[in-house]
Amino acid sequence: MRGSATDPRRAAGPRRPRRGAGVVAAAALMLPLLGAAPSDAGPDDSADGRLQQAFERAAAAYDVPQSVLLGVSYLQSRWDAHGSAPSVSGGYGPMHLTDARTALATAPHHSEGSEDPRGDDARPALLPEAKLPQSAELPARLRTLTQAAELTGISAEDLRTDPAANVAGGAALLAAAQRELGEPLSDDPAGWYGAVARFSGADDAATAARYADDVYDVLRTGLQRRTDAGQRVTLAAQPGLVPDTAPLRSAGLRAADTEGTECPATVSCEWIPAPYEEFGDGDYGNHDLGSRPASQDIDYIVVHDTEGAWEGVLDMVQDPTYVSWNYSLRSTDGHIAQHVKAKDVAWHAGNWYVNAKSIGLEHEGFLTSPDAWYTEAMYRSSARLVKYLAKKYGIPLDRQHILGHDTVPGTTTATIPGMHTDPGPYWDWRHYFTLLGRPFGPTARAGSGMVTILPDYAANRPEYTGCTTPGAPCATHGSSAVRLYSGPGETYPLIKDIGLRPGGGDSTTGVNDLGSRVSTGQQFAVAGRQGEWTAIWYLGQKAWFRNPPKAPTAVPAKGLVITPRSGMDSVPVYGRAYPEASAYPAGVPAQSVSPLPYKLLNGQKYVVGDKVPGEYYYAVTFATDGHRVVVGKDMYYEIQFGHRVAFVRAADVKLSFQRLSPAGTAPPGAASAGRTDRR
Repeated sequence: MRGSATDPRRAAGPRRPRRGAGVVAAAALMLPLLGAAPSDAGPDDSADGRLQQAFERAAAAYDVPQSVLLGVSYLQSRWDAHGSAPSVSGGYGPMHLTDARTALATAPHHSEGSEDPRGDDARPALLPEAKLPQSAELPARLRTLTQAAELTGISAEDLRTDPAANVAGGAALLAAAQRELGEPLSDDPAGWYGAVARFSGADDAATAARYADDVYDVLRTGLQRRTDAGQRVTLAAQPGLVPDTAPLRSAGLRAADTEGTECPATVSCEWIPAPYEEFGDGDYGNHDLGSRPASQDIDYIVVHDTEGAWEGVLDMVQDPTYVSWNYSLRSTDGHIAQHVKAKDVAWHAGNWYVNAKSIGLEHEGFLTSPDAWYTEAMYRSSARLVKYLAKKYGIPLDRQHILGHDTVPGTTTATIPGMHTDPGPYWDWRHYFTLLGRPFGPTARAGSGMVTILPDYAANRPEYTGCTTPGAPCATHGSSAVRLYSGPGETYPLIKDIGLRPGGGDSTTGVNDLGSRVSTGQQFAVAGRQGEWTAIWYLGQKAWFRNPPKAPTAVPAKGLVITPRSGMDSVPVYGRAYPEASAYPAGVPAQSVSPLPYKLLNGQKYVVGDKVPGEYYYAVTFATDGHRVVVGKDMYYEIQFGHRVAFVRAADVKLSFQRLSPAGTAPPGAASAGRTDRR
């Protein structure tokens, strides 16, 4: 992703909700309390407890159990206010009250820039243009802030900017949903399941139920967290809580079409197929049929953001002249739509080798809008889907197999500058891998010769530019990325990327410029240390980042690395692991094994992912009888080479276990790390 375009969503007049007796009076009682200073000096009334107080007061004013209000808010925002900025779906504040009229403009992900989403040299470049949907009424899930304003009498501006007012608006919506279901405003959280499900805004029963199940899981386990504004919020555990799910059956929600979906039972999922159609002159779209994993291993899951709103994105993936991906995930409630079967090959990653061996997930979101935050509901739904797919297809849960689109390599030197950069530096990889059940952390002793990049997301706030205006600073925001310099200090120039800038131009702080940064969870071999600075091997260079002991941005790690074999001063680096020419059968043209402009130099080390054979899926016609999977004898190692992964021939390098640096003994329990051979 690199840019912006027209928003496919349009505002429509809100439907006036039914209002129950007493709500206006309760709101009037509530309003003077929102900005009131605490009267006592106890711990609950301290400055960092004011948000907790807001939940208490809103729960009392609207007769909603405080635990339910806290649980819903956590699933929406993890209690963060995001500086009053809207989410990717126009949601504001701790309760994620939506006002999509204020949401961000969108840029169709695959119809911008020069990247060929298919990335197959055997076919002409595919540069699709999105057909944006016509104006339509916004769904109710994108208009909850307007409804909350009507229910409470609080202005829309206050609901957007005042966290306490926002919490009151969420309480009013929950109470209204409870009354509409004919249920009492009781203090028993078990009786609020139907209202919680309705709060999700989902229009199908399965999504609403999954959302409510998540909220009640939070209520059972309990949580304590300090928010992005420094507020301490606590939700006490209720381990024996069993909700009454019966009211949801009378909510009038539709049944989603789940037939044929490949999703875990723990998420809501429906089938909205991408077309496999011919449309003239030998052209067809928008994916290829296959027989994975029988024909090819599925080695990767690629995380994208949509750069567009849900409804428009669904229109695009159903257009045979556009491109495809396997799943879309909705921000407001985590709902999933599947479009392409896992056995088939979607066109999404910009690299045909990766496409042929991956599953693509598009998340409703925007790369260049740091405060256009993702909901906890979507993070959790995505993590459940990824865990399911990883287990089913044997995909390791690490950053060399769970790829961002921004870590997929260019196929050739010419394609590197046009490769996409989503989901970008604001996707919270640390939180995502915690939800995947594979939290990042140290795996070796201090002084190890290998590190895992692991900044504190909220505290790590590197400067970026170009989010809204070229060269202008982006809003200050937490980030998963760490910036790299050519020496041990910020006065040194940024590391250069000769692939992005063949003429040797300088890297920048641009939000789409990947030339001088690494990302959370990526692993690199240590090249040096000086004071608070650590150097790693990166794109054939020694790259430095600030890594103070009291606030580290990387932690010690252990694992397998490669370096040029004896007698070789350098080895070529590739963007795909294609077979040698002699492996191709008659009728299948041999694909170029084209090295990238980088070199892996003698003495440098890079962390290893898989060892794989050269492989190419030949599929250039609508009829599948001519499709072939070509497997060669040449073996490759996948490596973390720069911000993106890359490949080197196994014959060019030697493999070793990374030991302490400088010379020392291997960490306790040292053994072969990860899988290195899939065949």
